[in-house]
Amino acid sequence: MRLGYIGLGSMGGAMARNLAVAGHDLTVYDLDPARVEDLVASGARAAASGQELAGGVDVLLTSLPGPHQAAAAMPGLIDALSPGATWVDMTTNDRELQLELARRAQARRIAVLDAPVTGAIDGARTGNLTIFVGGSGPVIEQVRPYLELLGRIIPCGPLGNGNVVKLVTNQIWFINAAAIGEALVLGKKAGVELPVLWEAMKNSVADSFVTRHDVPSIFAGHYDPSFTLDLCCKDLGLIAAMSETTQTEMPMTRQAQERFEAARSTWLRPGRTPGLQADRGRKRRRSPRRRRLAQTLGGLRPHRRRFAFERAWPPESRGALHSQSWACAWASPIISAGRSR
Repeated sequence: MRLGYIGLGSMGGAMARNLAVAGHDLTVYDLDPARVEDLVASGARAAASGQELAGGVDVLLTSLPGPHQAAAAMPGLIDALSPGATWVDMTTNDRELQLELARRAQARRIAVLDAPVTGAIDGARTGNLTIFVGGSGPVIEQVRPYLELLGRIIPCGPLGNGNVVKLVTNQIWFINAAAIGEALVLGKKAGVELPVLWEAMKNSVADSFVTRHDVPSIFAGHYDPSFTLDLCCKDLGLIAAMSETTQTEMPMTRQAQERFEAARSTWLRPGRTPGLQADRGRKRRRSPRRRRLAQTLGGLRPHRRRFAFERAWPPESRGALHSQSWACAWASPIISAGRSR
């Protein structure tokens, strides 16, 4: 089976690499030639264009930043696919757009699955993602051997449901993140040390996946560009649109969205993106207080700390990369509170 992968960013590149390393016949394309070269070094072939790639594969996998890019790129790619091919879209996408593109594909006898993922960059690298797949059961079984190299498959029902499930899980995550940040600030300002709060949270009704996964990332002071404020606000916008379509009231989600939009307007200034590459390789010094805190939280595996929240430093010490973290919507006050004592 000839596979093609378009979109080799932090997540897509890691997933494509797993397919290449497994020995599959994989052709790749991205607007960034360096990303393509990196995958070629792992055993993939390079295509000169997306259309060239789509015309020569049996299964096309796409991992694009969002609906805007999918709306621009996918009509031409769908038209380049051969009848009988399969398109697996791993983008966190708008369901209505997904269904519209699927109708165009199905008119040409092209099968379609939506398969957004969760599990962060570490899950993508290690093949331990969770993949929410919407679409026909027989089509899922056809591509299951490839998807299982990337992680665990959860069939979600008809086409489009994969994106619904992904957005709902992110909705819960964002609300939890904002609540955890507020609670830590409140506890710290009331006189309780952060390690004490952390231990209490893990052993009480406050425990959750978000608590265990994200709080250590803040305390450890790690940085990772894999989930930015733009992506967070994009997902919250898709969630808000789905709430209007389904006429669902979501006051807590609206408040979380306001917090993250405020963070983006505060920290993400136009023209800062080019600084990402220069800042990425810089070594960051951890203060003695942070080192003691990390030691207190002992036993944390570094690869579990690396995610969007890991860049939540106060403005005076944050470079261009760090200003893009959507974690600053709530994590910066935690650090400020920690310094107030």
